[in-house]
Amino acid sequence: MFNKKMHVAMIGCMTALILILGLYNPAGARADEADARKLVKAMSDYMASQKAISFAYDASLDVVTVDHQRLALASSGTVTLNRPDKLRATRAGGFADIEMIFDAKTLTMLGKNTNVYVQIDIPGTIDHLIDELHNTYNRPLPAADLLMTNVHDELMSEVIDVKDIGSGVIGGTECDHFAFRTKEVDWQIWIAQGDNPYPCRYVITSKHIANGPQYSIQISDWKTGNDVAADDFSFKNSTKAKKADLKDVAEMADMPENFTSGGAQ
Repeated sequence: MFNKKMHVAMIGCMTALILILGLYNPAGARADEADARKLVKAMSDYMASQKAISFAYDASLDVVTVDHQRLALASSGTVTLNRPDKLRATRAGGFADIEMIFDAKTLTMLGKNTNVYVQIDIPGTIDHLIDELHNTYNRPLPAADLLMTNVHDELMSEVIDVKDIGSGVIGGTECDHFAFRTKEVDWQIWIAQGDNPYPCRYVITSKHIANGPQYSIQISDWKTGNDVAADDFSFKNSTKAKKADLKDVAEMADMPENFTSGGAQ
């Protein structure tokens, strides 16, 4: 049970942590703002140069209730892509179990828990698909910014403040940790050190919603090139799923219907 003694102990630990963070000075030279931007550009160039990528992820999306309680909706999934125009992504959470397949012409979304699928004609590249899903259908892909061919510009175009936090370890991988601010959001990224500077963790915090809700994604099982399993990125309706219209399939949303945006819950 969470009692008064535990509360006092937690405050004491948090205070000690704040003091440690205030006094902490990592050994060796810390990157300045120009170096931080340079490392994000190096990550962007590395990501764009990979023709085949696959990874697993764990994500958390915060929801703030009308009485200011912050809740975290957790999900996990996988992403496999072949540039410029093939992609397969899965997302399993408490409210949906979705697989998305893009074959350069058609996007198929299969609701595994309801055995229903929808299809949308979106011919073009992965970049175009991401833009269309975000702008037209309000259904962003997991870690969408990180999948674009120009990650640097997507992330850095509106940055007004840069901080080098030093190094951190994510899933056993040592990373460079940076914090950035824009007018709308704060975001952090942990980039793997070494020859394969992939993003290990990415956190976005809203600045204009009470309690600062966050979206975070942590990446694991990173693979590129020949290590990526072969995939023809075609939809095979092996479960005899029923075809439906996107607007009629609420189960494919990130949140259930009883979660409403900006209203009573």
